[in-house]
Amino acid sequence: MQNNNYNKLTSITLKELQNIVGAGNVAGDVEALQKYGRDETEDLVFLPEIVVKPESVEQIAGVLKLCNDSKIPVTVRGAGTGLSGGALPVKGGVLLSMEKFNKILNIDTRNLQATVEPGVINYVFQEEVKKLGLFYPPDPASWGSCSLGGNIAHSSGGPKAVKYGTTRDYVLNLQVVLPSGEIIWTGANTLKYSTGYNLTHLFVGSEGTLGIVTKIVFKIIPLPKHDLLMLVPFTSAEKACEAVGAVFRAGIIPSAMEFMEKDAIAWSIKYAGEVNFEIKSEWEALLLVEVDGNYQDVLLQECETISGIMQEHGCDEILFAESADQKAALWKIRRKVGEAVKSNSVYKEEDTVVMRAELPKLLKGVKDIGKKYGFQSVCYGHAGDGNLHVNIIKGDLSDEVWNNSISKGITEIFELCKKLGGTISGEHGIGLVQKAYMPIIFPPGQLELMKGIKKVFDPNWILNPGKIFE
Repeated sequence: MQNNNYNKLTSITLKELQNIVGAGNVAGDVEALQKYGRDETEDLVFLPEIVVKPESVEQIAGVLKLCNDSKIPVTVRGAGTGLSGGALPVKGGVLLSMEKFNKILNIDTRNLQATVEPGVINYVFQEEVKKLGLFYPPDPASWGSCSLGGNIAHSSGGPKAVKYGTTRDYVLNLQVVLPSGEIIWTGANTLKYSTGYNLTHLFVGSEGTLGIVTKIVFKIIPLPKHDLLMLVPFTSAEKACEAVGAVFRAGIIPSAMEFMEKDAIAWSIKYAGEVNFEIKSEWEALLLVEVDGNYQDVLLQECETISGIMQEHGCDEILFAESADQKAALWKIRRKVGEAVKSNSVYKEEDTVVMRAELPKLLKGVKDIGKKYGFQSVCYGHAGDGNLHVNIIKGDLSDEVWNNSISKGITEIFELCKKLGGTISGEHGIGLVQKAYMPIIFPPGQLELMKGIKKVFDPNWILNPGKIFE
């Protein structure tokens, strides 16, 4: 079904692109192609033929209509922080950067909504609504650099997802440009929607394969007045995972419940530099647990209950963050883990997710599979919602083993996820690097159904080709 007979840019189509967006918004020099030919996925590079930086919805519509008519592939890109290769222009063509769509258009405090452009950085948006006493919970580890459009593409989560949900839960409406150049709104700016198929939810998580998002209407909520943070060390990583489910069964829903293996913590502390935190040799894993709400006494009671549960599961002495600076330091360690792993070695990151209570089995299985295939893994992630990031480290492995054997181990990890009732991505998406594993989760008929949806929206298969499906 996929169209591989794409056309190359010609001098005529290049001139037309310049006419649509302005010559200053079209770049074809080597430096630009190299910059936009990579993201944060391993060490992969795919060069586009040209980089286009539109400034208006009408310009995007013009670019897509031209490329659709000319059978030229288009890959949309946000901030380039993706981990599944979703923004890599694997078929060449046009790399369409949304970096100039970076405005917060409106924050409606009466209806608790905000309308933003997709190039706005997650942290910038969070800080702006916070000034008004409001809260936008989805907060990926890369929140300081990732764009809201990229978050839409993958329905990103982050630490707060365990209590507040992922990006999908906050999107009310989207303005989208289709490959034909048609501009549509996918729904309505209402909290309820039961009017035909919900196209808004279809576009969230579609990884730029169906259309290009140009405006987003988000639901926002009141900002909790207080939060408390504790760091809980364990001498057994599996015991740490077991403690997670016990907290929820006790009737407490933390605002964050993060898991980090010892190596993840050590590498992150070293990478972060100024963070001063001692790791005891007997520790194997740590849980970072946060509760939030409007009443300090309630939160203190919840922390007391959580502490008791952790002690029942064999934790060491619990550290409570006593100041804003201590909280920031602990969160910095967690948020820097991914960058720290990348700075240490070539690696592959797998975004596994299972039901929360199955997390101990998943962790044990990952380690057993690593022993079988001879690779080290560093694991961390959002334990509260069963989302474990498995970083497979190349280290001293030969290129032959790395290139030919590791995929067998990854296949077994994903088969384990399915066996445990989970799936192969919780928030990073499928993109380029995970698409070969989709048949583990979906039978052929279901994959063909997804391809059929793609074909309806993008009959010439120009939008982000080479992603999600083989």
